Amino acid sequence: MLKTDILIIGSGIAGLTSAVKLAKRFPDHTITILTKANTDETNTKYAQGGIAVVNDLEHDSFGKHIEDTLIAGDGLCNREVVEIVVKEGPARVNEIIDWGTNFDKDKEGDYMRGKEGGHSEFRILHYKDVTGLEIERALVAEAKKYPNIQIHNHWFVVDIITQHHLGYLVTKATPDITCYGVYALNLTNNKIEKILSRVTLMSTGGAGQAYRTTTNPKIATGDGIAMAYRAKGRIENMEFIQFHPTALYEAGVSPSFLITEAVRGDGGILRNKNGEAFMPSYDPRADLAPRDVVARAIDSEMKRTGTEHVYLDCRAMDHEKFQAHFPNIYAKCMSVGINVFEQMIPVAPAAHYCCGGIKVDEMGRSSILNMYACGECSSTGLHGANRLASNSLLEAIVFAHRCAENMAERLDFVQFNDDVPDWNASGTTDPKEMILITQSLKEVQLVMSDYVGIVRNDIRLHRAMRRIDLLHEEMEELYKTATLSPQLCELRNLITIGYLVVKGAQFRKESRGLHFNTDYPNKSELLQQIVL
Repeated sequence: MLKTDILIIGSGIAGLTSAVKLAKRFPDHTITILTKANTDETNTKYAQGGIAVVNDLEHDSFGKHIEDTLIAGDGLCNREVVEIVVKEGPARVNEIIDWGTNFDKDKEGDYMRGKEGGHSEFRILHYKDVTGLEIERALVAEAKKYPNIQIHNHWFVVDIITQHHLGYLVTKATPDITCYGVYALNLTNNKIEKILSRVTLMSTGGAGQAYRTTTNPKIATGDGIAMAYRAKGRIENMEFIQFHPTALYEAGVSPSFLITEAVRGDGGILRNKNGEAFMPSYDPRADLAPRDVVARAIDSEMKRTGTEHVYLDCRAMDHEKFQAHFPNIYAKCMSVGINVFEQMIPVAPAAHYCCGGIKVDEMGRSSILNMYACGECSSTGLHGANRLASNSLLEAIVFAHRCAENMAERLDFVQFNDDVPDWNASGTTDPKEMILITQSLKEVQLVMSDYVGIVRNDIRLHRAMRRIDLLHEEMEELYKTATLSPQLCELRNLITIGYLVVKGAQFRKESRGLHFNTDYPNKSELLQQIVL
């Protein structure tokens, strides 16, 4: 058994930022970070474009950023939260700069700012085309300065511990569901261990692996959201899965290599197989329309022309500037035989970001007492029905700060619960055939991609739910009898994610933001959050 004052699950920008802030404030308290892979293997690491922040009030304003976010969110943003994130953002960005994060500057020493879809001004701070990697590097280095931060790699968290594990009946109507810690599989000895905590932060990232084609790394299996749902926590807006419009098209390759939106911000043009620039016919903002609009337009062009991709034309862009700003993209394209200055880049949409998740308040508190959520696994109200480009990293650091502040206020009033039993694995055996797990995983991804993608309808959603129900039934039978493994746990979580996305999509009888249902092509006047 392990006891820790503060337990943080996930080592991306959200988890590490909170950890550093709490470590500074409470040098005598233990802070434990659990990650199922290596410390830096996170969704943060793969963020290319940058972080949207208003730090040039001469040419930009908080009001413009707020309005851009509200427009992208298509009526479902929480305006109070949008204002919090936009206005508190500059101070939080300055903190990670103080911790060693580098952003590109011009010859005069001013920050270079990019522009992406949905933004009215140039406000995206970036480090070439590997901004997330640079932020992750700086935060890992900063976290290692504090001896009271202990990072445990290769620990897979299985479940949140609540009153349920003490023998009490817990339902969604239970008013005081409380988190006492987690059960986690230590992958070094394959034992499930009990970890007790006073407060717990869920910062487990997204769920892109629920789809066959995604820009997310293999670890993005929706673990935190699924665990919170099983613990009867509130989950909302899961129907809003953002597909990044421009992932490099390579047949059969997953994860897909991301071609950041900043390329279009710098002048890249989307063209169909006939070489036509098609975006102006879909939206007056053309190639800089919000992601939901661009992804649907590409999907429409692919279906209309019978192709599996469209093209991103960078041939007219400044060669020197492109190589300086997008060296990683340039190198990747060259490695697969594409000279971006002579050939167009084949691109297609790929699952990219989960705009819903664990429902939290303005301080990052979930509906489960002593459990917080931050980053992509949370639903703060910032993104609404569609996330504005490069707002995710900003949201993560603002809410990481707010979570840390509220944890600090509560920490000394929360005691460990020593009555939690050890994990009971009696009666389980190693699964006889791994194909039972691997095949079910493929089925989940196929069902989600074919029936619950960019464009949906009631028949597809009904079929998807029937198949996910069957997969869930088969998986639960296996889960009760098999020795736990990361593969089995990830399958369990992804089936839960699939269920949540489909159920949310079935409840939303309209088309809004990232959810487009051909049976309900118009928006409803009654705006609502779908809480499960």
